Amino acid sequence: MTNKIITPRFLFLTAVILVAAITRVFPHIPNFTPIAAMALFGGVYYSNKAMAFVMPLVAMFISDLLLELTTGWGFHNTMVYVYVGFILTTMIGFMVKRNVTITSVATGSIVSSVVFFIITNFGVWAASGFVGGAAGLSTTYALGIPFFGPTLAGDLFFNAILFGAFYLVQLKKPALIKA
Repeated sequence: MTNKIITPRFLFLTAVILVAAITRVFPHIPNFTPIAAMALFGGVYYSNKAMAFVMPLVAMFISDLLLELTTGWGFHNTMVYVYVGFILTTMIGFMVKRNVTITSVATGSIVSSVVFFIITNFGVWAASGFVGGAAGLSTTYALGIPFFGPTLAGDLFFNAILFGAFYLVQLKKPALIKA
């Protein structure tokens, strides 16, 4: 009996996502990380929907743990919002999966960056105790704008790397193409 989940494709996708997650512990431009790319990539390419959520989340948690152990910055009071944004990005990947093109991946990257911005900045405001009401929320979003540029650039960059590399590898290793 063969395992229908643990295939060469599954192992390759998982390795790519783990490597991307580990890059978060290396010095980088703030917010220029592969977080959304891992989730979008997983949502597009894992055949099993549960694994599309689980594997990127596990990789994210591992990298958060490594960040906590090495810098003390891995775990924080707005993590739940980061993970919700991550889960929604995986769901955006399900939509991109219908027609994987440069345009659909770029659009998915942009949409997931905006969704992540909205959710995580709401989380910052909520973690403050909803200080200032609606005006406080508006201020939180305004203060978050400078962080959006690196987030969007990182999402586009890492999606180009992950999706582009996987496309090229599939050309050389047809076993990785979904049957």
